[in-house]
Amino acid sequence: MRAADRFDGYLRHLAEGLGHADRAPGLKGYCMGLMLPLTRKSIEPIAASVDPWHVSARHQSLHHFVAKAAWSDEDMLRRVRDWVMAKMGLEGGGYWIVDDTGFPKKGRHSVGVARQYCGVLGKQDNCQVAVSVSLASPTASLPVTWQLYLPQDWAADAERRQRAGVPETVQFLTKPQIALQHLERLLAEGLPRHCVLADAGYGVDAAFRRRLSTLGLPYLVGITSAVSVWPPDVEPLPPKRYHGRGRPPVQPRRTAKRQPVTVKALAQALPAHAFHTVHWREGTNQRLSSRFAAVRVRHAGGNHGRARLWPREWLLLEWPVTATEPEKYYLSTLPENATLEELVQSAHQRWRIERDYQELKQEFGLDHYEGRGWRGFHHHASLCIAAYGFLLTERLSGHRPSSQKNSIRRQAPAVPADYTPRGRSPRAAPRREFDHHPASSAQRAARRARATLPVLRPTESDQAFVTQ
Repeated sequence: MRAADRFDGYLRHLAEGLGHADRAPGLKGYCMGLMLPLTRKSIEPIAASVDPWHVSARHQSLHHFVAKAAWSDEDMLRRVRDWVMAKMGLEGGGYWIVDDTGFPKKGRHSVGVARQYCGVLGKQDNCQVAVSVSLASPTASLPVTWQLYLPQDWAADAERRQRAGVPETVQFLTKPQIALQHLERLLAEGLPRHCVLADAGYGVDAAFRRRLSTLGLPYLVGITSAVSVWPPDVEPLPPKRYHGRGRPPVQPRRTAKRQPVTVKALAQALPAHAFHTVHWREGTNQRLSSRFAAVRVRHAGGNHGRARLWPREWLLLEWPVTATEPEKYYLSTLPENATLEELVQSAHQRWRIERDYQELKQEFGLDHYEGRGWRGFHHHASLCIAAYGFLLTERLSGHRPSSQKNSIRRQAPAVPADYTPRGRSPRAAPRREFDHHPASSAQRAARRARATLPVLRPTESDQAFVTQ
């Protein structure tokens, strides 16, 4: 079967969830445009490339499909997921990868834009941030949920919410809370309870980790060096005795000799033989490896007030030979009999989401959407993931990109010679005889002020030309 035929079958599968048959052309045109070699993959360049002789009409129809049409992003991503899962090789297990990505923006009217940390820039700046959950296997990964993070000032601003079309059901949630909602929905749909991977932005949230355990999801998440734990050989005292009044005490007790330590202090106190060199995968030029140690600890952070005693879990430490202190720290509820190699392999599966974001932005224009509304932002992202999902399936199926004319990655069609993008004047001047006189060398030397009106070449008809 030709790639074009497989692509048409894929689009028919996705179009079944659009609600109206007349939305199918918009789906095909937009996904095709996202896979063309365009410098900019917003609505207008896509319209000019897929239908160069009817740019205005196609632009209008694609804009309506992306920014206005009320089709479900959740259903679109569910259909993409179902299509790709069959090829991902999840028989031996998989992972749920939680992460977020930023989109630098100017102004304040694009939905969700605020001054916040932007991972793309590595600093606080004006941007949008979206949270995703990806399904990953040893061979591939794919974002299967996607939601814009709505900062508190946006969530409380009724006027801006209305202008941007933010649904009333969307209220302020932290990024870990958004991720938990997504995971709960995925589990409700009957998907497996894979191990959850996340960076320290999520791992330091104790409520996030506790909820994962309540849902029956094992996790391996990054934490910061300041997180406190009970060392392997130290146990807190049980809570105070209950005297029958008020709530029963549940807080573990500490003494002068029974104190938790930071994971950084614990790592530095470990003997050198506790660390072992582990290789986790082949890199571009060499095998990737580092030194690791794993110990069983109890999390102690937040053991105040009504905090309860945490169960024992793995603390995984990464300390390269050339570094003066550990570089990465992880907490994990993977089984107690898990080997160091298994912990390291799981921890380094999270790199896949970074690759996904890179390909979605560089190859499919994920960060090229120019609209300001909630619906358009999510529709554009869903369609980028849909286009990525098809090419991921082609890759997993062993189909190589073809140079033939029926290849999905075809060349962008040539636009008409007289086509001019919106916002640019079609001609430099409406009349040829209206021209500027260049300044003389004497005028340039004297640096005289320029005239406020252009100077026109004198013609015979100028005798009757009078200005007021």
